[in-house]
Parts: sequence; structure tokens; C-alpha cells
Amino acid sequence: MRFRFPSAEALGATFRTCRDEDLPFLCDLYASTRAEEVAQTGWPAEAQRQFLDQQFAAQHHHYRLHYPDADWLLIEHDGAAMGRVYVAELDGMLRLIDIALVPAARGGGVGTAIITDLMRQAEALGLGIVIHVERYNPARRLYDRLGFKFVADTGVYDRMEWHPNEA
Repeated sequence: MRFRFPSAEALGATFRTCRDEDLPFLCDLYASTRAEEVAQTGWPAEAQRQFLDQQFAAQHHHYRLHYPDADWLLIEHDGAAMGRVYVAELDGMLRLIDIALVPAARGGGVGTAIITDLMRQAEALGLGIVIHVERYNPARRLYDRLGFKFVADTGVYDRMEWHPNEA
């Protein structure tokens, strides 16, 4: 692991590299981030889950293909999986590829701690951070609050960046 998260660890989070046996949890975690959106389709529950499983597989493949050297970290609390954070250094920036927490852990400060820890590391390296976030993702408020700025509309996602000299 290249990236460290001491503030999140102070809140009880631990981090380890994702393993193949984590894939069922990671798939469920992904589904939890999109369940409300997909429920609006009116599809039967089984069709919704099949769609979410396919979307997770496509996302997982895309991330591994395009960011092979990233840190793929599982977030745990008291030995139980509670989220994921994927981070890479690419093109002179830290790229927060993905961060997600189980619903019960959202809003408890761990996500904020992870991102602020990443911001400290980026600053020490003289790098900025880039994220891509869906326009209506509730986490967008967190990124705004932490000083990330809108840079570009990339279709479904907005590219947001944070630079230490602009904080």
C-alpha cells in the first residue's frame, strides 16, 4: 500500500489490499450505491440485481484494465468489511478512482477522513487530486466542502480537482 489513512484509522478503520474472495462484498457494495437509482426502473428485483451485477463486473474490469498499478484497498472495521477505496498516481495527479462505504457507515466521518488523509499526502507530494463524480451523487457535497472544484463535464460524470495551492 502506497497510500496511508491515519485519520480514518483513528476512527477504527483498517485497510488492506483487496483479494479475489472480496469480490462478492465489493459487488454488494457497488449495488448499495446504485440500488435507489436502479429501483426507479420498475424492473423486478431479480432483474435489478442482475443489472447491478453486470455493471459491477464491467466497472471492475475497466478499473483493473485502466489503473493496473492502483492501490485497491478494502476498508474494514473490527474485521468486517465496510467499504473500498481505489487510488492511483497518474499523469501528475492522485486519482481517487473510487470510494464507497456500506450504507451504515456513510455519514460517520470515515469517508471525510480518508479523503483528507489523501489530500495531505497529495500536498506532501506536490500533487493535486482528481475525481469523477456523478452530478447528483450526494457525496458531491462532501467534495465541494473539501475544496474540490468542477473542471469539466465528461458526460455522466463531472471531473473535479483539488490542488493544494488553491486550498
